[in-house]
Amino acid sequence: MSKKLLILLFTFVLALVGCTNEQAAPSKPAEKTPETKPVSVSNGTLPKEIDVALIMQMSIGTFSSQYINGVTEQVESFGGNVKVYNADNDLSKMASYVDTATTQGVDVILIDHGRADALKEPVQRALDKGIQVVAFDNDLTNEGVTVIDQDDYSLAWRSLKALAEDLDGEGNIVTIWVGGFTPMERRHTIYDAFLKRYPGITEVAKFGSATNNTALDTQSQMEAILKKYPEGEIDAVFAMWDEFAKGASRAIKQAGRDEIAVYGIDLSDEDLQLMQEDGSPWKVTAATDPAEIGRIQVRYAYQKLAGEETPSIHSVDPYLVDRDVLPDEKVTMDDLGQYVPNWGASDAAWSDWMKGTD
Repeated sequence: MSKKLLILLFTFVLALVGCTNEQAAPSKPAEKTPETKPVSVSNGTLPKEIDVALIMQMSIGTFSSQYINGVTEQVESFGGNVKVYNADNDLSKMASYVDTATTQGVDVILIDHGRADALKEPVQRALDKGIQVVAFDNDLTNEGVTVIDQDDYSLAWRSLKALAEDLDGEGNIVTIWVGGFTPMERRHTIYDAFLKRYPGITEVAKFGSATNNTALDTQSQMEAILKKYPEGEIDAVFAMWDEFAKGASRAIKQAGRDEIAVYGIDLSDEDLQLMQEDGSPWKVTAATDPAEIGRIQVRYAYQKLAGEETPSIHSVDPYLVDRDVLPDEKVTMDDLGQYVPNWGASDAAWSDWMKGTD
């Protein structure tokens, strides 16, 4: 072989080795949002205990306690664990709790109330860590979050429509409301429209605040209103929260002002007992089952863990509960299906594999 041919061959080999090394050189991986691997489900059994953080803006009254019971009951039926964080109506504390749960590495964060302007960023940090998030009565719009609501617009309209029909479109009313809560803001939107729809109905007083003892504080405020407006000057009270309705009803009953009827929103076992008392002014309430809302919220979270498609929003249909349809004997939320058509457990967010866990 000639010297010239050897040089050409050697040059070719060096070029080939250089190309091979260049192709094998590692490249910097592109950054991407962490993805959660779906939970493997077999015969309704999950491979691990799921840790759930329930973060609440506040926990006041029996509606909240029944909601917590629904969440806890459903998680435990799936073999999971729940830790409840109560922010005591402090949105900054609520946001901090979301970050705490994220740092602890929970599988699911459930959010009860709160506002997106305070929670959007911490919720996104949770999502970026692969944590599943389902919210109730919140205005979050983060991609990947399912938000459940009670259809607060329908709740308000059903109660207000009953009020308008009973007053035949004319009368003086007291409204009890507080801002700063997403469901309250939505209910008030319908209330504004209601006053325009029924110009013969006049608001003579409006008050309300969320405190550590809302029902008792409302009762005291309502007593002052009753003194200011003697008999014949108030026809009805519209209470946009059952804690408001409880306080107002007790004040009206104790004052013997049986010409005033209360129209509320939300319902619990305690509320039902108050509505069924002899001489109770609480006539109507529009409501959903708080325990079932908690169960639905959990089921959506577990569907997410299993890699199933879930909606961005889900509205729970409300019902109108009129005292006149209730029996003489005391009833509970579990009994309402006998007297309120279609009241009962929802079939929302049920997957076939879940039935094997109950």
